[in-house]
Amino acid sequence: MSELCPCGSGLEFDACCGPILDGARPAPTAEALMRARYTAYARGRIDFLYDSSVESVRADFDADASRNWSESATWTGMEVVATDKGGEADQDGTVEFIARYTMNGTPYEHHERSFFSRVDGAWRFVDGVLVKPEPIRRATPKIGRNDPCPCGSGKKYKKCCGR
Repeated sequence: MSELCPCGSGLEFDACCGPILDGARPAPTAEALMRARYTAYARGRIDFLYDSSVESVRADFDADASRNWSESATWTGMEVVATDKGGEADQDGTVEFIARYTMNGTPYEHHERSFFSRVDGAWRFVDGVLVKPEPIRRATPKIGRNDPCPCGSGKKYKKCCGR
């Protein structure tokens, strides 16, 4: 029995990203290419990352930096958050994902929205932008120093919990 694919699809590697990484079959969708690219990082297949990119990305591709990140991280999983287009009949698509990994015992999440296009019939990575967390917003107004303390003590906030 083959091992599960690192991309988190729940499929065995040989039935999921393996044939895409080996060039035995092209990625049928933008999501499949994204999963294969995550697996390439997890497996150290830096050549696939280069080959699955458009020319403008290849021009700036830093194989050494990619290899270093690939080898220094322990890849712990990937979650596809959303997709927009990118199906078998589409020419462009977007995949939002969270790649999880640890480095030096510290867990990290890489949250990105990646853009893909078909080039000569094959899906290619075009660009990616980091997705930043939403800022925390107060549900209630800020408590003023001279307002009554919300703990119910009857004291002003500055003389009670606001110290």
